[in-house]
This record gives sequence, structure tokens and C-alpha cells, in this order.
Amino acid sequence: MVSTVQTVKIDVNAHDASTQSIVRPRELSGNKMNSVEMPSKIEPQVFQAASNAFMDGAPYGDWRDSFIERGYAILKGAIPKDRAQYYESQIHDWIRSFSYTKNLNLNDRSTWREKNLPAHLPINVYGLYCCSHEKFMWDIRQEAGIIDAFSKIWGTDELLVSFDGFSFILPERPDLPPPKSWAHVDQSPFKRGLQCVQGIANLGDASDPKDASLVVYSNSHKYFDEFFDTQTEKNGWTSVDYYSLTESERDWFLSKPDVEEIKLSVNPGDLLVWDSRTIHYGGGADPGSEHIRSAVYVSYSPAKFATTQFLELKKKVFESWSGTTHWAHDNIVLRGKDIPLLPNYEPDPENRSEPLEKPELSDKLLKLAGVRRYS
Repeated sequence: MVSTVQTVKIDVNAHDASTQSIVRPRELSGNKMNSVEMPSKIEPQVFQAASNAFMDGAPYGDWRDSFIERGYAILKGAIPKDRAQYYESQIHDWIRSFSYTKNLNLNDRSTWREKNLPAHLPINVYGLYCCSHEKFMWDIRQEAGIIDAFSKIWGTDELLVSFDGFSFILPERPDLPPPKSWAHVDQSPFKRGLQCVQGIANLGDASDPKDASLVVYSNSHKYFDEFFDTQTEKNGWTSVDYYSLTESERDWFLSKPDVEEIKLSVNPGDLLVWDSRTIHYGGGADPGSEHIRSAVYVSYSPAKFATTQFLELKKKVFESWSGTTHWAHDNIVLRGKDIPLLPNYEPDPENRSEPLEKPELSDKLLKLAGVRRYS
């Protein structure tokens, strides 16, 4: 039986297509998104075969049916609650591990200001200072309940994982405007069908409709091909696995009878998974929210999706403690080696060249990282 979850419909008229802009990206200009020459690609038939095997197994009688039908699913309690809360405390400790963040008091909203936070994207994603490879990040990536979910989708235990960051959102910050939509998909129009499954390990309480949480356009993955083929110009397509939608483009999707914009309500330890063709974004906290958002991005792909050249490149990224995109097997765009800036936009002297607490380099971890081969 598909898990029943609380959802909240969003008033789309209350949002626009721009991102929060009052806080500019605190990364050194020119080094943001260090592109890397891509190796040769795996044949499309490989992805099609894996997708067909998953789709042909339906109905499953569990969350996988929701994933196939609606483009997303929530797995309740994928991480035991006590461990999820421990990981959340680790994120909070990491945030406060800089000399200039010591004034941040999570119980005092007056301290929730940019000057008391390490560098991050305006969308409240943290990926600098080698944080993608902190021990708590790798402990989360190795949680059995998370790996099992992706294994059930892809039909294999031989997986690679992305080197992604985390989201940390303080509700109703006094120095920020109300949150805005940044609806997007994380798959290039040149790629068709199911090729990437994204995930969020939710660590904090986001059970109140006002809390910051993932927003999805349910069923939008079904219209991915039609949208790009009829509403965009092919000469404007790129191989980058990211496309930000304009307000009129969002309206095109929402005109479909089965597409809804929904903010997901989740609890500590819940895992959210979605098709990269599904429109989504990190929804900010609405007035009245009492909960801090702490969530880690996780994405796994079969190791067979990656070329030998890609695995060699992925190994180099790992050895330099760098981050990547949401894709575990393709399109490396180095993150985490950009120079973080202080709120006054001077280079942060507390930048890091390695994690504050390094993970244990176990056989399991090294295989997930693509450093060690499965066979």
C-alpha cells in the first residue's frame, strides 16, 4: 500500500520565478561551478533497460507506485528518529564551528543573520568548506534504509552516490524577504526517460505546513518530453542537468489537470525521493514556522551507469574532498572548491581544505564513492 502523507497545496500566485536575492552568493566570482570536461557517455539503452525493469515490476504495493505515478514518494522512518536527530545536531555543530558563527544561537531569532553564518547559496544550500565529505554526511549516505530505497528502484546494490551538500534554513530570518519559488528540473532535455533519482534525508521536523520543505509539482515528470519538444527551442538546450522554469512555463505545467504544486510535510528520518524530471524546489518557511530545516541531499545510481573515465574523475574529486551535482554517475560540476566569502565579500580566512571530521574510509564507502570497483 502506498504511504499516505500530509501535503499542502500552494497558492502559486504568491510566488514568482526569481530566487531570493537579498543575499548574494558568497563564492568568489569566476570560480562558481567549475566545469570539468565530460567523458564519453553510456549508451541510452543502458538507462532504458534499467527504467523498463523498474516500471515493468509495478504495481509494487508500496511507495514505489507513488514514485512511478506521481514522480515522487516519501519513505517514512528510513532513518531511525534518534539517529536522524543526532545527524541534525551534527549539522548544527558544523554551522557553529567557525569563529564568526559562535554568536549564532538557535534559540534566539535575533542572531539568525547572515553575519553569523558560513558561506552558502542564497537558496540555503551549504556545499563549501569540504562539508560534502564530513563524517556525518557519509554516515547518512551509508544508512541502510536510504541505500535500500535506491536499490529497490535500480534493482542493484552496486551503487554510486553523489557528493552533495545540505540545506539549513532558519525560519523567518529578520534579514531576508519572504521565500520565493525557484522551480526547476535537474535533467537535461537531451536525456529522456528515468535517468536520475534524487533524494533528501530529512533530519528536522517539517511536519507543519508552514515549515520549510521540498516542494514538488506532482505528475510533472509525465510532461517533461512534451514541454521541451513544444514549449522550448532545441537550439537553446544544453547538456547541463538543470533547467529553471519561468512563471509562464510553470503555468503551462499547472494547466495540466493532474499537476499540482505541493509542499511535503515530513518528520525526522523520512526519506524523500523523486524523478529528476519532476519539477521541484526547496520551499522556504512561511510566517509562523517554528522549525529549523536540516536536510541532506542524497542521490544514488547504478555503478554501471558510469564510464571508466568518469569513475577516474570521480575518484579525483573524492580525493580532493570536493563536491558535485545531484548526479552520481554523470555531469561532474565541481563544487566545494570555490572560495567562500564573508558577508562583506572578502575571502573567508577560515576556508577549509579538508573536512572538520573525516569519514572512515571503509570498503562500503569507497565503493559508493566510485574509488573502489565493485568487481
